[in-house]
Amino acid sequence: METPVVRGPVRDRPLAVTIALSLVGYVAVLGVFLSPSFAALFPRLSQPQVEFLTHAIAAVNSLTILTLSLGWYWIRAGEMKKHAAAMTTSFVLILIFLGMYLPRVAGGGTKYFEGPDPAFYAYLVMLGIHIVLSILAVPVVIYAIVLGLTHTERELRTETPHRRIGRIAAGSWLLSLILGVVAYLLLNHVYDSTYEAAQAAAIVLL
Repeated sequence: METPVVRGPVRDRPLAVTIALSLVGYVAVLGVFLSPSFAALFPRLSQPQVEFLTHAIAAVNSLTILTLSLGWYWIRAGEMKKHAAAMTTSFVLILIFLGMYLPRVAGGGTKYFEGPDPAFYAYLVMLGIHIVLSILAVPVVIYAIVLGLTHTERELRTETPHRRIGRIAAGSWLLSLILGVVAYLLLNHVYDSTYEAAQAAAIVLL
């Protein structure tokens, strides 16, 4: 008989777990942007180190786009185990992203887009949508993952909103990642940019 990966209190209170984990993520990210004392916990980075992390983050996000797309395809094909493996891999990749993003923001500088105005406005629109979707997707992604890890396939289909929440989570997450990667390409490869070393915690545009 199939058993869930995680049982106990996490299974009994998936919404509470989702809220707690979401708050941890929000506090960590907001901390590096808004709290100099929190950002100071991370080392200052040189420009080559910033560039390395920027490219590594884009590579991880690109790989996540692939695993999410495979997970979406496999669930539509009825391949539940493959779907679960793809989505779990996607979540692990986003944790790896976070492990690079926090020191990148806290210890890195700011890159400024130097392309023509039409491209600059397109870049800002894509970046803005990417950021908003990233913020909004956190709780629904975590909730879908928590449900997936704590319930059997039958329970997910008949006793939880996993299917509906999963569609919202995957769609918003995938669109956010795609827009983020396109913004990265515009800023780092298609057009010129200038770099300003960090003096204090500052918003970093990829």
